[in-house]
Amino acid sequence: MSQHCYDLHEIVKKMTRHHFPFEDKMILKNGVYLLFETGEHRHDADRIVRVGTHTGTNQLRSRLKQHFIQENKDRSIFRKSIGRCLLNRDKDPYASVWELDFTTREAKLNNGHLVDPAYHSNIESRVSDYIQKHFSFCVLAIEDKPECLSLKSRLISTLSLCDECAPSDQWLGMSSPHEKIRRSGLWQVNELYKEPLNNQDFDRIEVLASESR
Repeated sequence: MSQHCYDLHEIVKKMTRHHFPFEDKMILKNGVYLLFETGEHRHDADRIVRVGTHTGTNQLRSRLKQHFIQENKDRSIFRKSIGRCLLNRDKDPYASVWELDFTTREAKLNNGHLVDPAYHSNIESRVSDYIQKHFSFCVLAIEDKPECLSLKSRLISTLSLCDECAPSDQWLGMSSPHEKIRRSGLWQVNELYKEPLNNQDFDRIEVLASESR
């Protein structure tokens, strides 16, 4: 499995890399994105630390903005995970409030009084600052939604099954309360340790990568 993960990193490290601030027109409208994080290296390359896609048609740019720019952790589990780690690392009791989801009217009515608006906004700003300074990404252009979801799952499984893709001791994710994140070295808890990429997938990724350079 380590060889498959090495081959994957060899392919994607030749792709166009995007950093914040990124221009909309430079980002594809549909596909799978691969995130890299400062200080994380494996297989003689920057280590892939998250694989994601989007819901809806032509929404990849919007999804990336939800991660990098829009300060609402309830619209991005990735942002929520980063905030968890920052708060956990600081042993900040506000972590219990950060865990709450305020997307529904009922949730706001029941728990809104727990929120310190100024402090909450400060945490969102810290999350944005960390993401914008430490993460970059590349994109595999895929128009077909089922293919996006299938390839995303097998990419995540390949990364999580790799014996050599352990995170560094300094990785922020080591402060996560979720054991799956600490163990896998990935900013996600779903699709781990399932069906990895096969030879046909690698052929497809090579084609997609060549189109995305």
